[in-house]
Amino acid sequence: MAETGAERAGRAEAGAEWFEEAGFDRRSRAVEGVRAYALIVAMWVRSTLAYRASFVMTAAANFMVTAFDFVTIMLMFTHVDALAGYSLPEVALLYGTSATAFGLSDLLMGSVERLGRRVRDGTLDTLLVRPVPVLAQIAADRFALRRVGRLTQGLVVLGYALVSVDVDWTPLKVLMLPLMVLTGAAIFGAVFVAGAAFQFWAQDASQVQHAFTYGGTTLLQYPPAVFAKELVRGVTFVVPLAFVSWLPTLYVLDRDYPLGLPSWAAFLGPAVACGCLVLAGLAWRTGLRSYRSTGS
Repeated sequence: MAETGAERAGRAEAGAEWFEEAGFDRRSRAVEGVRAYALIVAMWVRSTLAYRASFVMTAAANFMVTAFDFVTIMLMFTHVDALAGYSLPEVALLYGTSATAFGLSDLLMGSVERLGRRVRDGTLDTLLVRPVPVLAQIAADRFALRRVGRLTQGLVVLGYALVSVDVDWTPLKVLMLPLMVLTGAAIFGAVFVAGAAFQFWAQDASQVQHAFTYGGTTLLQYPPAVFAKELVRGVTFVVPLAFVSWLPTLYVLDRDYPLGLPSWAAFLGPAVACGCLVLAGLAWRTGLRSYRSTGS
């Protein structure tokens, strides 16, 4: 009789327990997961670079497609001097930080959105019997190096914003820039993983995931004052995307947050990111345990 996905998951869990009993802790398993991720990514990168002209064209196309978002904002500013009181360089700073954070997360974790397809066709079963964390395999699967085009476009806009924006720079504000990019990438990564976990139950839910990832980064490219306060509350307290760029960027720009949060709330990003990663990990573990194979 064919082994079910639950039985495979149970066998993988038993293997994990043996791994710990043999003297390896969960930290070692995490290191092995990172190592496996790096090896799989390196394999796909070599495969991609075997056709360098194709890679350059697809990366350039990715760059140009995402660049149209900022071109739209620039065209908007040909008709207005400010958007909700924000100048073009200030909006560019919002855009650049959110686009760079999302581009980094999309490059590293974007492949997890294909989990629903593996659940439908049963190919997820082959990953369960390998002595490597399933999440590492899913995240590295078909690693799309062309996504570096989106990341590059975000960095270009961020560079323009830093050169053009009028900010009284302090050491804390300088520190905030790399901190918000890394924090934002972690928060978006948690959203990617949580969305993938949801696909264990709703196999065609990738578009729901896109609403919070691609839709979330588009939302963050505009000042929060543009949106209704109910929406701002939602992306602050429910799905905390505001900690990706809104709160830290408004701190850098010396502007008040629409909800009246204190300025020190901008520094909660790392703690929020850790909380999101923990919740996403629990969601992933629950989804993986509930997985039922096609039986093939």
